[in-house]
Amino acid sequence: MVPPTEIAEKPVKRKAPKAWSTEKSAELYGIDEWGHGFFGVNKAGEVTVKLTDEAATANVSLPQIIEGLKDRGTPLPVLLRFRDLLHSRITEINVSFRKAIKDVGYRGQYRGVYPIKVNQQRQVIEEIAEFGKKFHYGLEAGSKPELIAALAHMHDPEAYLICNGYKDEEFIDLALHAQKMGLKVMLVLEMPSELELILERSRKLKVLPNLGVRVRLSTRGAGHWHESAGDKSVFGLSASQVIDVVDRLKESGHIGCLRMLHYHQGSQIPNIAAIREGATEAIRMYCDLVKEGAPMGVLDIGGGMAVDYDGSHTNFHSSCNYSIPEYCTDIIETISQMCDKSGVSHPDIISESGRAVVAYYSVLIFNILDVTSSQTTEKEPAIPEKAPQNLLNIIEVNKALTKKNLQECFNDAIYYRDQMRAQFFYGSATLRERGLAEAWFWHILTKISKLIHDLDEVPEDLRELSSTLVDFYYGNFSLFQSLPDSWAIDQLFPVMPIHRLEEQPRQRAVLADITCDCDGKIDRFIDKEDVAKVLPLHALIPDQPYYVAVFLVGAYQETLGDLHNLLGDTNVVGVHLENGKPVYTHEVEGDTVADVLTYVEYDPKELVTKFRNFAEKAVVEGRISPKERREILDKYRDGLSGYTYFES
Repeated sequence: MVPPTEIAEKPVKRKAPKAWSTEKSAELYGIDEWGHGFFGVNKAGEVTVKLTDEAATANVSLPQIIEGLKDRGTPLPVLLRFRDLLHSRITEINVSFRKAIKDVGYRGQYRGVYPIKVNQQRQVIEEIAEFGKKFHYGLEAGSKPELIAALAHMHDPEAYLICNGYKDEEFIDLALHAQKMGLKVMLVLEMPSELELILERSRKLKVLPNLGVRVRLSTRGAGHWHESAGDKSVFGLSASQVIDVVDRLKESGHIGCLRMLHYHQGSQIPNIAAIREGATEAIRMYCDLVKEGAPMGVLDIGGGMAVDYDGSHTNFHSSCNYSIPEYCTDIIETISQMCDKSGVSHPDIISESGRAVVAYYSVLIFNILDVTSSQTTEKEPAIPEKAPQNLLNIIEVNKALTKKNLQECFNDAIYYRDQMRAQFFYGSATLRERGLAEAWFWHILTKISKLIHDLDEVPEDLRELSSTLVDFYYGNFSLFQSLPDSWAIDQLFPVMPIHRLEEQPRQRAVLADITCDCDGKIDRFIDKEDVAKVLPLHALIPDQPYYVAVFLVGAYQETLGDLHNLLGDTNVVGVHLENGKPVYTHEVEGDTVADVLTYVEYDPKELVTKFRNFAEKAVVEGRISPKERREILDKYRDGLSGYTYFES
């Protein structure tokens, strides 16, 4: 028998890690979960978008689209719009409602409308009005400018034009004239006082209005906008106000004009249970209005259909725990059951699902300009021949560091670093000595961050370490202009590189924009289990571009953007297929410097004059030559006509 001390420890065979693959990149960024079949990763490691025309369907490479734009002289950043995705979403919603109506045996019909406020861009409205004809898909206007835009584009007599918002005389007259011209216009009462003005204008124009009433549900929504419904909602009529409207309509002989009940639970409702609950309360109100003598016939369930931004398929506020078919079926079943129970005819159903229609439509793509490290370093800093004791102590902490004493070494490193800072503050250490101590400190933290990956239990103080050791990737974009919801309400959007996905991304990154504002960064990213604080990216390769995209930005972002640092609208390009090949259309140049300066009341000609006078004074004083003055003025004029973003 061999003594125990002589038994050799049998080596543990570890499986070699599998090579990185494009499939792993797709899983890492969750593109198959949030991409809805529209976006994917090809074998070349590039993100693709699925486009369709009558001739073919193709997965088109986003990097190839960008190269095509560069060849045509369109610089980044750029907002790509894919009309095919817009058409697909409209089709999916309409087909899903029609199937649910057939399966349930529902005796009304579905008519969708697009709320213009979600994205008012002309291309969006034109595409929806034109493609939506096959489904009699209408529009919703919440202001006079939106109504004017709608009246120019939507002329389908079978589609609805829903008029929400506060209405002055001119707004009401336009809506009533449109009704006389053959459109299905619904004037929705947002407040009781609107009724008298609408009736007055209808008598003047000799047309009976189609009235709707927006009710304030006691049922609250869910997610970020949960207070859009419930007693605290600032929109809609309470139950008592609805009864007052009914009584006034009866007194004036206009009860026959009340044809629609409208409610809105909020935007991006992640939980299907909240949607069913709201529909139940609303259809109860609808049935009672029928019993009050109103003809009704239409129920507008508002918006709220969520988009699964993070791909987790949960009731998290950036996700949703239901599909479009499930949403449609639950709505139809709820309304059908309540109407049958009350003996009321099934109403036509309108939904205003703006976010769900246009979110996938747009993708923002920008290039990375530079990277700064978070002071992490795997290479050991220099060891000085002579140094303060606290610096030597930090170096000794590095030598002693093992898996068994991570917490102790972490605490010691912080202590000795702080002591060195104190010494510098009081003049007993030099800047070089302080800098060397901090370099050793970050080296220790880098080693600790690698070691904790192999631990089953990570000490609490070290759990946040990984989010501290990040690189800042500076993107050629403005968060405030192109992604305002990310800054204002912490909206999560899918973000990922669009190429090099056959390589493993090893850098832990936070994205910073070029506004030089501390809020101008993206440091919250989608994750199936939680909100991630870092985004895996690839190391930059000298003289090679690196492209990052933000997806699902079609809803709200374009019109909410502001001119922080006077960074204006980006270039916009529409891309679709013709005969199986991508075609660039609807190219809209982004704002020039002169454009954004005029927005804030500057006159470019006056600016040139003032600068010319300043340059001439410099010539007179002998500071520059006349030739230099000409060169400087040319640069100034070129700057005024240039893109507001970084130009290489």
